[in-house]
Amino acid sequence: MNESMSKSRQVYKVIIYIVCTFLAILSIFPFWIMFMNATRSTFQIQQNSIGLVPSTFLMSNYKILMGKTFNPITGFINSMLISSGATLGAVYFSSLTAYALVAYSWKLRQPFFTFIMAVLMIPTQVNAIGFYQFMYRIDWTNSLWPLILPAIATPAVVFFMRQYLLATLSLDIVDSARIDGAKELYTFNRIILPIMKPAIATQAIFQFVFHWNQLFLPLILLTNNSKYTMPIMVSLLRGDIYKTEYGSVYLGLSMTVLPLFIVYFLLSKYIIAGVALGALKE
Repeated sequence: MNESMSKSRQVYKVIIYIVCTFLAILSIFPFWIMFMNATRSTFQIQQNSIGLVPSTFLMSNYKILMGKTFNPITGFINSMLISSGATLGAVYFSSLTAYALVAYSWKLRQPFFTFIMAVLMIPTQVNAIGFYQFMYRIDWTNSLWPLILPAIATPAVVFFMRQYLLATLSLDIVDSARIDGAKELYTFNRIILPIMKPAIATQAIFQFVFHWNQLFLPLILLTNNSKYTMPIMVSLLRGDIYKTEYGSVYLGLSMTVLPLFIVYFLLSKYIIAGVALGALKE
C-alpha cells in the first residue's frame, strides 16, 4: 500500500514538473522568436516568421535602426529616469500611506481608504485632457516630471501595501518604538520598511515594468525627440520609409525589453513571497 502511494506521488510530481516546464517554455517562446527575428533579414521574416536559430543580419539591422528616429541611448536614459523615479516614488509614498491606514486610528480612516479605491477605478484616458491642460499651463510639457511625480499617488500600490501590513505588521512593535522615544518617520524608515521588503520588491517590479512600457501619456506630453522614451521610439519605427524593415523593428523591440528582464531577474526572488504574504489576512 505504501509503495503504491509513493509511486503515485512520484508520478504526480513528474506530471507537475512536465506541465511547469511546458508552461515555462511557452512563456519564453515569444521572446525567443523576437530575439531571433532581430538577427534575421526582412525577407527571411516574411518568408518564415518563426525562426528558432539566429541569423547573420544583426549588424545590418542595427545600421538600419540607427538611420531612423530610434536613438537607444537617449531613449534608454529617458525611460530609465522615468521608470526609476516613478517606481521609487510610488513604492515609498504608497508604503507610507498604507502605514498610516494601518498603524493609526483616526476618524476618517475608512472613508479615506474608500476614496483611494474609488480613484483606482478611474481610467487614465478619462483625465488625460485635463492633465495635459494643467501641464501646459505650468509649462511642464516636454518634461519628464509629469511622468514621475504623479506616481507618488498610486492607489493600487497603496491597496497592496495595506493588505500586506494587515497580515504581517504587529502594532506592538510600533508601540514599543514609540515608548523608546523613536519618532514616527524614524520608526517607518528603520522598522517598517525592512518588514515590507518582499512587498516593496514585488511592487517595484510591477511599477518599473508599467512605467517603462507606458506609451499613452508620454506620447501626449513629449514632442521633442530628445525627450522620447523607448516605447515612443519603437512605436515610430514603422511610420517612416523603412516600415518594411521588420528585422530592425524586432531589434528595437528587443532593446526595449532587455532592461525589463534584468530588473525582473534581480528582484524575482521576492515576488512569490510578496504576492503570497500580501494576500493573507489576519
